[in-house]
Amino acid sequence: MKTLCPLLVTMLVFILLQSCSTIQTATQKEQKALRVKEQLASSDFTFCAMSANPMNFRTIHLTSYYDLKVSKDTIQAYLPYFGRAYTAPMDPAEGGIKFTSTCFDYSMVQGKHAGNWKITIKTHDTSRSFTLLVDIWDNGSAHLTVIDPNRQTISFQGNLVDE
Repeated sequence: MKTLCPLLVTMLVFILLQSCSTIQTATQKEQKALRVKEQLASSDFTFCAMSANPMNFRTIHLTSYYDLKVSKDTIQAYLPYFGRAYTAPMDPAEGGIKFTSTCFDYSMVQGKHAGNWKITIKTHDTSRSFTLLVDIWDNGSAHLTVIDPNRQTISFQGNLVDE
């Protein structure tokens, strides 16, 4: 009985501490959801890629900083590419997905679930017409799919950056 009592007290303290941290986490989640909604409402956000998922390959965890910056008038992409290219670039420095576009179509719709948005971007002034499909959740996590007519499709998993 003597060893059971301290164990029981320890478990109760642990449960109380967990419940307090859950309340704080819920508040943080609400604040994060508000920041994400503000970024999406202003069409001004930055997606930071954490991993790449090329077709027919395994997931590649990225160690460098790669991003997609979206604003009302400009799209800037600086992303790696892994996979099969149907046409080789003339300049070897053109590897990856690197472009700046000021002429593009942008549409955003609510996803199937609450707290999810789907954004479609189609560029018109780049060397190739890119289609970018971005799924964003209210916790800041996001999934980006890049469709390039000269390469296999690649997707990225990452987060929105707090600016």
